[in-house]
Amino acid sequence: MDDNFRIVDVTKLKVPKIPWRVVAGGLVALVALVSLLGTVYQVQPEEVGVILRFGKYVRTTEPGLHFKLPFVETMQRVEVQRQQKEEFGFRTVEANIRTEFATQERRFADEAVMLTGDLNVAVVEWIVQYRIDDPYEFLFKVRDVVGTFRAMNEAIMRETVGDRTVTEVLTVGRQEIESAVEARLQGLTEQYQMGITIDQVVLQDVNPPDPVKPSWDEVNQAQQQRDRLINEARAEYNAVIPRARGEAEQAVLQAEGYALDRVNRAEGEATRFAAIEAAYRQAPQVTRRRMYLETMQRILPQVGRKVFVAEGATGVLPLLSLDSGARAATATLTDTTQRTGGGQ
Repeated sequence: MDDNFRIVDVTKLKVPKIPWRVVAGGLVALVALVSLLGTVYQVQPEEVGVILRFGKYVRTTEPGLHFKLPFVETMQRVEVQRQQKEEFGFRTVEANIRTEFATQERRFADEAVMLTGDLNVAVVEWIVQYRIDDPYEFLFKVRDVVGTFRAMNEAIMRETVGDRTVTEVLTVGRQEIESAVEARLQGLTEQYQMGITIDQVVLQDVNPPDPVKPSWDEVNQAQQQRDRLINEARAEYNAVIPRARGEAEQAVLQAEGYALDRVNRAEGEATRFAAIEAAYRQAPQVTRRRMYLETMQRILPQVGRKVFVAEGATGVLPLLSLDSGARAATATLTDTTQRTGGGQ
């Protein structure tokens, strides 16, 4: 055997004895450390701590540093400030700038396929966002609260979709469905005392099943073309009909105005004729001369270059200018009339 190695009988080795006081002190220190660690706990800002004593609810502690009885009380954390969500018909694989979804698994498709009120099939994917407002009810009132909550969502969504046609579900009825599901889901969670507040129900994606998508796209294109033609017809109607109505009202107003003008003119002429008649009865000669002069005053400016001479005159003066205008003719006529006594 090599001289570098030798056999030692371990039974003959003496192990140093540790005093029992040291062992007891170490055990006491260990128990004290464990007790201290089990006494102090900290609750984060977005959660509360639910304290149980021998498995029975005792109290709820707010965020901060707290103490509890070691080995007797236990603490469960419940996130009450964080918004949580449940996804139906798909699952989020990675939430990032471009979120990736998983929708191909069979169990996800079973959640989303629904029958509408007109016996058509639609694939409805939705998200429910909620918060925990009562930690005690959330932990102890309902067994498997998350599973029960998901089953309630599916039941309410299927019932709501089943009351509407496939067109409403796929197009104009989305917001109405979201509001109806949110209200009914909140009422049911309160009835079950689940301690949950519903923040929002969002329809993520609503589509027809893959085998009928081409036909559905053709129907949508036809409906869009129909709506476009209807809108164009309404635009033409709104452009032509109001203008025609405005022109008709304008014509009616013009006719009414013309009738009123004619009536007023006729009444004025009648009143004027009555006044002239009354004046003529009082002074026939003066009235006749005034009427003659007024008439000639209106006519002569329109006559042009005319010369009026007294009856029986055989010529005119050599110096008389025949190029004078209407004023000269009017002056000559006035002078002749005065000399002949009004042309009577």
